[in-house]
Amino acid sequence: MSKVNFKSAVPTFEVYKNLVYLDNAATTQKPAQVLDAVERYYREENANPLRGLYDLSVKATDAYENAREAVRRFIGAKSTKEIVFTRNATESLNLIAYSWGNANIAEDDEILIAVSEHHSNLLPWQILANKTGAKLNYLECDEHGGYSVESLKNALTPKTKLFAIAQVSNVFGRINPIREFADICHKNRTVIICDGAQSVPHMAVDVADLGVDFLAFSGHKLYAPMGIGVLYGREELLDKMPPFLYGGEMIDVVKKYSATFAELPHKFEAGTVNVGGAVGLHAAIDYITNEVGYDYITRRESELTALAFDEMKKIDHVHIVGSDKAQEHHGIITFTVDGVHPHDIAAIFDSDNIAIRAGHHCAQPLHEHLGIQSTARMSLAYYNDEQDIEKFLTTLKSIRGRMGYGG
Repeated sequence: MSKVNFKSAVPTFEVYKNLVYLDNAATTQKPAQVLDAVERYYREENANPLRGLYDLSVKATDAYENAREAVRRFIGAKSTKEIVFTRNATESLNLIAYSWGNANIAEDDEILIAVSEHHSNLLPWQILANKTGAKLNYLECDEHGGYSVESLKNALTPKTKLFAIAQVSNVFGRINPIREFADICHKNRTVIICDGAQSVPHMAVDVADLGVDFLAFSGHKLYAPMGIGVLYGREELLDKMPPFLYGGEMIDVVKKYSATFAELPHKFEAGTVNVGGAVGLHAAIDYITNEVGYDYITRRESELTALAFDEMKKIDHVHIVGSDKAQEHHGIITFTVDGVHPHDIAAIFDSDNIAIRAGHHCAQPLHEHLGIQSTARMSLAYYNDEQDIEKFLTTLKSIRGRMGYGG
């Protein structure tokens, strides 16, 4: 395995020297290059962008639009008109639901959602269905978290207007066959919406290759600041969608009783925008692309996943949720321990300075589908190392004993 020490570039690990951070599916730690870029913006370029004609405002505008172009290149979009900045993936998905959904979903239509979805890619469609009277259907996965092409074909009907699914499940860590699903959906005249929150930080994503109509992801899981997210949408769809929020910056002309709105993508970015967050996202993209590389990220995370997975399989009373193959857990291993509540599991890990997640991971319908109330989850990033896995396994092996179980 590679011995590159990427932790040295992350200030958090200098402050908390003994921290084993394995909650990267929730949020990631930020490299110094990202933090420095945000600070530099606020020190040297801070102004309200887009409307100001003075030099500082022009610099802020350039910083913001340069970030948009960086995102466009990063995910292979055709035009910056297809890149909308939001607060996070949740807002991106809500934007689709309230703008595209309200304009295109009617009472006789159907909405299809994968049962494994994070609530952010479930609740907007549930609310939309309740509001419009559309029928809400679920595509169910097998016990290993897999979805087949045939199951999607069987679930779609001529009335299915949209299908929502994550590229990588935040519980299973499994990569879904989005390209095949997109082809099937388009043959059925169904719009496909992809949650990329758990894929974009860990693997190269090209929206042209995926063939999706919309893709949403968050900056904070991509080693960027919180409060910045991205919505990619095909230009022909975004162009027909009404604005999501109304106010400053998203207008062309406002009169007393009427208004016309700005062109894409600005009609979806009302109010003063988060330039600092966009600058941080730009810096994170540059860092991942130029300093780390997705070849390294995918290889490293796969190695560490396999190392943890293989040893966890040997521990009595530990049960991994999802596939029994390490390569089908993309940096995420969700598990239970017999007789120990996941919150107690997480508390014991915390007492050993190891950060993991416990609960339903914003995926309650999936846990209900699996017949499990809650689980514990460890999730990796490129800066994790073998020592992290060793400490994780040492604590995991001790949990039953520390809870008073013999053997």
